[in-house]
Amino acid sequence: MRRSSSRFATVAVATAVAASIALSMPATASAAGTSPSDTTPPDLITLLAGYDSFWTSDGTNTLHGTVDNAGVLAQNDALTSWINTHATPAQQFLALQDSSYQNADGTAYDQSITLSTALGSVLGPLYVKGRESGDLPLTSALINSSNGTSGAYVSTGAAKAHYSYPRPYLPTDPATAAVPGDAAACAPAVVNASSLTANRTGKSYADANGNLDILRVPAVVDTTHAFSPNDVTLDPGYGVVGICTGGSYPSGHTTTAYEAGVTLATLLPELAPEILTRASEAGNDRIVLGVHYPLDIMGGRIDGEAALATRWSDTDYRTAVLEPARAELVDYLEKATGSSIADTIAAEAAYTSNPYGGSAIPGGTSQIVTDRRSAVAVFTERTTYGFAQTGPEGLAASVPTGAENLLLTTFPTLTDAQRTSVLAQTELDSGYPLDGTGTAAGSWQRLNLAAATSAAVQLNADESVTVVSTGGAAAVLPVAVPTATPTPAPTATSSTAPVLPSATPTAGASGSGQGLAHTGSDVAAVAPWTAGVLGLGLVLAAIAGVRRRRHSRS
Repeated sequence: MRRSSSRFATVAVATAVAASIALSMPATASAAGTSPSDTTPPDLITLLAGYDSFWTSDGTNTLHGTVDNAGVLAQNDALTSWINTHATPAQQFLALQDSSYQNADGTAYDQSITLSTALGSVLGPLYVKGRESGDLPLTSALINSSNGTSGAYVSTGAAKAHYSYPRPYLPTDPATAAVPGDAAACAPAVVNASSLTANRTGKSYADANGNLDILRVPAVVDTTHAFSPNDVTLDPGYGVVGICTGGSYPSGHTTTAYEAGVTLATLLPELAPEILTRASEAGNDRIVLGVHYPLDIMGGRIDGEAALATRWSDTDYRTAVLEPARAELVDYLEKATGSSIADTIAAEAAYTSNPYGGSAIPGGTSQIVTDRRSAVAVFTERTTYGFAQTGPEGLAASVPTGAENLLLTTFPTLTDAQRTSVLAQTELDSGYPLDGTGTAAGSWQRLNLAAATSAAVQLNADESVTVVSTGGAAAVLPVAVPTATPTPAPTATSSTAPVLPSATPTAGASGSGQGLAHTGSDVAAVAPWTAGVLGLGLVLAAIAGVRRRRHSRS
């Protein structure tokens, strides 16, 4: 155990030092508050266009439209109902915490703070304390979910209006009674999922009228003070107009969860797989509350990763904003612990999760996280949620341009091409829902950042890289130096004679010089034998000469 921690610490410290260098490599600091990427966020509607294969909005932004793939949308419903009704009370409470956006005035918290549980039992609370106390101003300005330059970089409003898909908790039947306390504009007669009636009626996860089996998680007051020194009211907002009338696809909370998660994973690459898996949990918690479906969460991951790749590809932004925040956070944590980040990680209790109390999600696992390897496995499962492939399988890798910059601090010594190769080797197969393989943007859906940030990467002599494993500490293995294996010289005895190489060409050889001379390894294998035979001949000749001389003297 001690030896393993030492190896992790060595790799992590080296990575952290090199990461700071990578972020500052040639870049020109922009004027305060301005970077090229400020005005060039990705077009989310284009990135999310795979949804058009399943649903077509009628264009009125009233949550009505046409079902284009009944099977996929039915599985979307079934998974949502199962996750919502099987989450443990503890997971429901965490889902409420993850839904909080109330941090603009500093009285509550948002996802950029609740994700702190991924940092472990020591670093997590210290991070929260630093955010609350104002000791991390650069980090807060970067990552917060209200107005952070990376944590709130993109808005999903236009995409939600474009796809306009009704949320899971909305009744399918317009005649369903209104819920007391909901806004009048949220009444089922006004806002409903009636376009999905035919696809839901008669299903085991819906009632006779097609309304999905969804539990509303009641509002609570968070008095734990785990993320804020104040008591914080947590309300899913089922009856709030902005929620009930807003489209479910993509998930805005999941988008910000990944914006915060990718940011934090970049600042602390030593914990990137855990942070990314915690971001996936925050997204999944939107399903726990019954306000989103798996496809919404998958879309939110695409949004968040594409958004941060745009930011990280902006060298001005990296130098002026990202690098100083990373230096601030690392310095703060190391001063607070009196130890290196790696040493603290080795000694603290790691992030864990058990959202369903051990029950396995249909088509998947119980999604229990106990260590890094299980964290990567859970993240990977949530990239597809068990959906079957709906498009061509086995297509070539489709890594979007700029995605390689998401690995800048994990693999700072690799080139852009090598980081792209790591992403290509760890990505998903093609064909899953929302896969963008073949489009100009590439496929964000296929990226598996948890696997990529936990990869052991072998450098090859030709400067290519090979991912040899995932689920451990990120590492770059140096080019292997070939070593010659000494070949013992054959020895002669009175009963055996050395076997000389035959002058006859071996099977498959020809008079044109092929055969042993065909490869250098073959030649190298024969050379020691040739030298050995010649040497042995000289020894035997010398012995014979001595005997003759002795015989003549006698």
